[in-house]
Formats: sequence, C-alpha cells, structure tokens
Amino acid sequence: MTNRLRSILAVSLTVLAALLVFVALVVPDGIGRLRPGTWVPGAFLRLPIEAIVAAAVVLVAPARFRKPAALIMGAGIGVLTILKIINIGFLNVLARRFDLVLDWPLLGDGYNYVTETSGKPAAVAAVAGAILGGIGLIGLMAWSVLRLSGLVARHRTGALRAVPAGIAAWVALALVGVTLFPYAPVASDTTAMLARNTLTGIPRSINDQRAFAIEAANDPLAKVPAGQLLRALRGKDVLIGVVESYGRSALENPKMAAIVDPALQKSNAELEADGFHARSAFLTSSTYGGGSWLAHATFQSGMWVNQQQRYRQLTSGAGNRLTITKAFQKAGWHTVGIEPGNKHTWPEKDFYGYEEVYDARNLGYKGPQFGWSSMPDQFTLASFQRNVYSRPDRGPLFAEVTMTSSHTPWAPLPEMIDWNQVGDGSVYGPQIANGPKEDTWTSTGKVRTAYATSVGYSVNALTSWATTYGSDDLVMIMFGDHQAAPRVSGVDASHDVPISIVSKDPAVLDRIASWGWQDGLRPDEDAPVWKMDSFRDKFLTTFAAPAGAKSH
Repeated sequence: MTNRLRSILAVSLTVLAALLVFVALVVPDGIGRLRPGTWVPGAFLRLPIEAIVAAAVVLVAPARFRKPAALIMGAGIGVLTILKIINIGFLNVLARRFDLVLDWPLLGDGYNYVTETSGKPAAVAAVAGAILGGIGLIGLMAWSVLRLSGLVARHRTGALRAVPAGIAAWVALALVGVTLFPYAPVASDTTAMLARNTLTGIPRSINDQRAFAIEAANDPLAKVPAGQLLRALRGKDVLIGVVESYGRSALENPKMAAIVDPALQKSNAELEADGFHARSAFLTSSTYGGGSWLAHATFQSGMWVNQQQRYRQLTSGAGNRLTITKAFQKAGWHTVGIEPGNKHTWPEKDFYGYEEVYDARNLGYKGPQFGWSSMPDQFTLASFQRNVYSRPDRGPLFAEVTMTSSHTPWAPLPEMIDWNQVGDGSVYGPQIANGPKEDTWTSTGKVRTAYATSVGYSVNALTSWATTYGSDDLVMIMFGDHQAAPRVSGVDASHDVPISIVSKDPAVLDRIASWGWQDGLRPDEDAPVWKMDSFRDKFLTTFAAPAGAKSH
C-alpha cells in the first residue's frame, strides 16, 4: 500500500470515528416522538458539550492515562447509545423512556411477542443480533474515541485553542436557547443528561418499589365482609369486556372516527333495540401503546400499575389487594377469566380470584391465527357462550373476556359472521385466504384504517353477543386497556380510553347517575375522565348498598 493510500485510509477512518461519536452524542432519544414523515436535520445540527469535555480530559490527562481514559469514555458512550436506542423504541411504542431498574422484564415480553408473531427462530435471531450488535457498538465507540484522542494529542496546540472556544460557543447557544428540532437544543447535553437521569433514577426506582409494597399491603376494602360487597348487583351476571388498544384517539382522530363512530352507532342501536342502555366516560390508563396486563391490574386492583416490576410485586402476593374479580368471588359469584392470548398457565389467576380460566389451549379454536390474536373475538365469545354462559347450573356469574382482535399488527382482520356458523373456527379459513395481501404497515394511513376497523369489529362482536345471548340480568362493562402506539394514536395523544356500562335494568344505571357519565357507547370530548386506578373503589362503593337503597 502506498503512503498516499495509507494517508487517505487514515483520514477516512478518523472522519468515520468522528462521525460515529458525533451522531451518538447529538441524536436525542426524543426523535422517537417524531410525527410520521417529519424530516429531522435539526436533530443533528448541534454542538455536544460531551465532545468538548472529552477533548479537555485528553489534554489534561498524563500521557500514560490517555489511552485508558479514551477507552473508558468510548465504552461509556457506547453503553449510553444503547440506552438511547432503547429509549427511542420505548418512546415510539409506549410513549415513555426505559427504566433501568424496573423495565428489564419487558425485554422478555418483547421476546415472547416476536416468538408468537414470527416464530422462535426469529426471536432467537433477534436476541443474538441485539447482543452482538450491542457488544459491537461499545467496541466501535471505544475504538472511535481512542482514535480521536490520538488526533487531539497530536494537535495539542490547536486543541488548546479550540476547547475554550467550543465552551464559549456552547454557553452562548445555551443561554440564547437556540433549538432547531423539538427536544434537541443546539447546545447539546443529551448524552450527559441521559447519564445523569439514569444514575439518579436508580435510587428513585428502588424507593418506588418499597413505597408500592407498603401501599399494596394496606387495602381497607380487603377487610369488608362478604355480605357487604356488591349487594346492589345481587342476581346479576356481570361481564367485563376489555377491548385491546381501544383508545380515545379512535374517537377523536377524524379518519379513524369515520370508521369507529358508525360501528359504535350500530352497536348502540342494536343494544337499545334489545332493551339495553349504556353510560360512557373515559379512564386514564396506566400504560400506553402496549403492556395491556398493566392496565388490567390497575383497573382490577385500584393501584397505579405502570411498570412491570410493580405488576410482579402486586400479582406475586405483595399485600392483600381486593381485586374486582376477587370481590365478586368473595360475595358469591362464580368467577371466570377468558384469556385467548394466553398460551401457558396463568400464574396471576389466583391473585385476581378466577375460579376458572379459558385460554388459547382450551377454548377449542381450530381455525387460522389472525396476526397476534390466536382467534377472532367472535369465536372467543362463542366459546364463552358454549362453555360458560349457557350452563344451566352455573349460578350468578362474573366473567372478564379479553378481546384480542384489535391487538397490533391489525392484519389480517376477521369479519363478523352468523353466530350459528362459528363452530370450531375452521370457517375463518377463507377470510385469511381471501383477505388483503398488502402490508398494513407501509403507511400511517393504512395502519390507522386497519386499527380502527379492528376496534369496530371487537366492539360489534361484544355487543352482538350481548343482544344475541345476554339475559335481562346481564350487566356489561366494556373498556379499552390503553391507546395504540404513537404512530396510530399520535405523538401527543393522551392516555385516555373509553369505558361503558351497559344494562337493561334502569336501577343499575340510576345508581351511577352521580358519576355524570354520558348516554350511549360513545363518550364526547367533555365526558368525565377518571384515573383508571380510581374505578375499583368507586365501583365497589357505589354498588355496595343493597338494591333499592339510595346511593351517593
């Protein structure tokens, strides 16, 4: 190799090292909150204080310590870059950043999701790729900073002038507050703040675990005698239908509402024609974009379960929480959980208080899989009808049915059929074979259309079951667990989800009159909004008095 080629290669490697370090330092994790199609040059037009400080360290460090210092700084930048990438993913899916203490279990759930949607080989390959990529990124950053430190040392005189000038420019830009891109001021300290927030967040998360355990252990409702629970609902069958990803944006985004509103109007008209009436409002979910089980636990337990660690603390027996299901069980109802998304034994069954659980293994489905969902919601409800609701000797029933057809990726989508044709689900084969072949995720418009269609299907399936099979004593609670991911719901969307209570008995709806909920299945924008963890106490208190007694 000639000297000229060596020189070109050396310069090219140095430029590459500088570019890698620069991008790693300046790209904000808030880039995950971009609106689709947004161009982001301003995210890169920044002056990183970390680079200036690193150059200063190289200049003041004794020669024998420069190489170790550079390797440590480079490896640190690599680790923080990995954390930044994880944050981008969390912001893009869950609308929050990764918690270094509490969120590790969610990585396992991600592995399970890939396994269920793409197969175990793909999941194993993804894990292997992530590990190798992470190690490679740390090594690459260490090499880059080491190479740049040599450049600084060789041009010491120029660096001694550049560092003070860089500090002065950075301070001036920070004082003026120049920002070319949201969440990314030109005077960049993104990586330094990420390191600081991560380190200071560790003790805060540990303290959160302790405080949550204390709260879980002190539940006044757990001491209420069985005879005083849910007296106003004696003789009623109560069904909770949880509609996956049914969020407020489905009602307020004009293009999605154009699909969801007619579905709600149809369902509401059919309910009223059969003698049912509904009241609706909003709940603020503890999660967003995913983590449905966190919302289920929040709704059921009356505690704010917004992290996986909190969920594990609560459901593993930390404290003695009276869930809504357990309250019905304690008061004499037979309690059943319908969980078509579960393919393994459900450890949380006893925590919630379910006496029976039906899942993907015993619901009897023989048809094709629709995306993530093991089976269409109509089949889930038909199986519930056959196995549980139609049993003549069952007594008063409480059931929670999880509706999974509106779970991402919203393709392919099932369609409603005659209830008498559902059978073992084999009838759904042609729906898969004849369904649309285009990729739902090729555009935001397509994915929003598919999502809204799935929500309309899930709601229609639930209300159609009620009008087809529901008795006069049925009380139904339908709510969404969380908003869909930001690409669907919007980067500035709330955590609000619709909730409705449906009954033929005017006394049931009169009892919640003081709640101020609106008529029908569709809450308007000014409908009441409650935090999801407040529902348990409000519901159990409202229906504690015996039928005929005045409720406050």
